[in-house]
Amino acid sequence: MPVRAFSPLRRLFSATLAAALLPAAMAADGAWPSRPLHLIVGFPAGSSPDLTARALAEPLEKRLGQPVIVENKVGAGGNIAGEYVARARDGHTFGLMINGNMTIARLLNPAVRYDPVKDLQPVSLIGVAPLVLVAPAGAPEGRSFMEAAAQAGSRWSYGSPGVGTVGHLGMELLKSRSAMRPEHVPYPGYPQVFNAIQGGDLQLSMLPPALAMAQIQAGKLRGIAVTSSARSTLAPGLPSLKELGVAGIDLEIWNAVAAPQATPAAHVHRLATAVGEIVRTPEMRARLSAQGWQAIGSAPEGLANRIRQDVDALGRIIRDQGIRAQ
Repeated sequence: MPVRAFSPLRRLFSATLAAALLPAAMAADGAWPSRPLHLIVGFPAGSSPDLTARALAEPLEKRLGQPVIVENKVGAGGNIAGEYVARARDGHTFGLMINGNMTIARLLNPAVRYDPVKDLQPVSLIGVAPLVLVAPAGAPEGRSFMEAAAQAGSRWSYGSPGVGTVGHLGMELLKSRSAMRPEHVPYPGYPQVFNAIQGGDLQLSMLPPALAMAQIQAGKLRGIAVTSSARSTLAPGLPSLKELGVAGIDLEIWNAVAAPQATPAAHVHRLATAVGEIVRTPEMRARLSAQGWQAIGSAPEGLANRIRQDVDALGRIIRDQGIRAQ
């Protein structure tokens, strides 16, 4: 069969098509990102997720060669931002998430308009922290406290900053694995929980270490244990619940970077590598520690494992007790 020479018109068409396809090929080849990145935060300026996002933005700009713009889309406990990220299709929008927005958001509230497990793609686990089980300053320590709590049954009460919060679910998880049966009393926020414990209205609560340790060191609260599987550098001197005889609890709060599910795997890999390297630097470790986080900087697979663990443990509590977010 004879070979036909391209006409000038066909050559022009071929050259035009190749030029049109070049940006996509370059992006697949590693030229991504090709424009500014948008890092979405579901909480206000000055909040813990916001501070983490802004600490990450500048070094991320240097590594990826594009500006990183932090945007606060506040509301619904971070779920407005979660939905925004899940629906993004520009290839340059990502989220700085807390664990609830990537795991149990829809289990707690079926009206949430995105499915975090299906619509968000894990990028990197940034930092983790246990919860700290606290009591009034005059309470007994260690196993003596656990025994007193078991004997008190429902006569004791615990406080949280609301139904469906990690402090609420963590205490219900503890109740499911122990003989403790304190009643839940929800409050508007942590300051009210502090006041209620110090005023004798509550006998216990679970708090983030950044909040709990300041009160413990000031002698205003008693630290009992941490909810991680082992002791934590964020709560020096406190045992794990396992050491106090409660098996099967490994609960931590965490924050992470997530991508829309449609994001190409190559882009997720490049972003995860950059975030992980940044988080593991001494400078970022120190900044995260000051904010109350133990730095991790995982690969996507590490974050995916953490998501499965939380959905399994907390999802069972939510379903068994019919818990719904307020």
